[in-house]
Amino acid sequence: MKAQDREFLSALSDVVFGNPFTPERTALIRRLAPDAPGDLASDREALARVVAPRLRTLTATKPSAEDRELLEPAFAYVVYHRHVPQLDAHIERQAGKTGEPLGVAFGDDAVRELVQSGFSEERAVKFFSFFFQLRRAFYFIERALAGKSDSMQRFRRALWNNMFTHDMRVYEAALWNRMEDFATLLLGETGTGKGQAAAAIGRSEFIPYLPGARRFAANFADCFIAINLSQFPETLIESELFGHRKGAFTGAIDHHQGVFERCSEHGALFLDEIGEVDVPLQIKLLQVLQERTFTPLGGREKKRFSGRVIAATNRPIAELRQSGRFREDFYYRLCSDVIQVPTLRQRLRESPAELKELVTLLVERSLGANRDLASFVLEALERDLPSGYAWPGNVRELEQAVRRILLTGAYKPDVTSTGADAEERLLARLRHGNLTADELLSAYSAMLYGRLGSYAAVAERTQLDPRTSRKYILGAKSG
Repeated sequence: MKAQDREFLSALSDVVFGNPFTPERTALIRRLAPDAPGDLASDREALARVVAPRLRTLTATKPSAEDRELLEPAFAYVVYHRHVPQLDAHIERQAGKTGEPLGVAFGDDAVRELVQSGFSEERAVKFFSFFFQLRRAFYFIERALAGKSDSMQRFRRALWNNMFTHDMRVYEAALWNRMEDFATLLLGETGTGKGQAAAAIGRSEFIPYLPGARRFAANFADCFIAINLSQFPETLIESELFGHRKGAFTGAIDHHQGVFERCSEHGALFLDEIGEVDVPLQIKLLQVLQERTFTPLGGREKKRFSGRVIAATNRPIAELRQSGRFREDFYYRLCSDVIQVPTLRQRLRESPAELKELVTLLVERSLGANRDLASFVLEALERDLPSGYAWPGNVRELEQAVRRILLTGAYKPDVTSTGADAEERLLARLRHGNLTADELLSAYSAMLYGRLGSYAAVAERTQLDPRTSRKYILGAKSG
């Protein structure tokens, strides 16, 4: 094999195992396929058309063992792209159906093509399972998390790395069946889309293909379980997490499976509002994460938890840790990867055009593609909202704004401001330099109170007397 062929195959390997949301990978594809049109999906297809004929030339003579290793990613790339339309169609069909996984009529054909390319039967089955995982990850990241701002591009890259690591060679070689060891912590304000991000991770775990049954081992639509920890009273939360046996407590008239028991070994459990959990429950959750076992209330048998854990909070995690309300050991069990979810105001500050993209997507989800209605919603937002509106409720507020405009023709934001909105107003007034010392202390103390939740914590942070800090907070509220 010529040096230029080895260079081409080495670069192609970087494409095959690289993060599709990085600019470096996009640039590499366009170098290998100069006629690529400039669209992410089209660029990949253009490269596949370049690779296939080149492979036929390179394999006309029997390659050496060293060259064979270089050729393997190229064979995988070609077979993968040959079956992308079928994989996507299967994902679309399965996404809305719970229960038994649907059959995969083309699965054995894909495995056979990989075997004919030199893969062992076992490795071919594993790679076809990777193909399915890759398409699901791309489907849930690309379609559910729209936006071209810098922060959203970084966010998508972070999610992909969370699923496949920063180098998929490492994932394929050693980590594909060990990802339950890597917990994820999502941080961000209310309404930014932490739940969607968690669902993208949880529905994109590795699921083995079963050749004899011609289906995958699990239905990804059932592989993600979410629980909001703040919505259950303290007396019930442990039962919801760990389950209980009949007679475990008054009212326990039957066995109940908790979310740890219901979670698939091929999926993930999303613990939302983890910042609201008290310390005793943090200790119990820590034990599950460390030992991977739990015991239902009133039971004795230890059960194994094999899924992955994703947690999220809208509270400032550093402050929770500093105040002792979030245990350090618990944090370090959750933080294999910490991902910051960007706010809508940050996204629009970086890319104002993102509002149009989001509105179009939201209208499409509700009513199908309809440019006229999307334009109507955008015109109403421009008319009804002040310039630079901070979107304190983030994407969730935008979703409701779209619905309200479709119903009433207008959108007037609620008068009550969130902490995020208050922070924006405080920063704006600081930039304009029109705050008195008392106003500055009042606004800052009120902002801290919204974060920390107590007068004592604000007093400690500001080094003010507790009565003085309370006076400033109440003064800001009355003002």
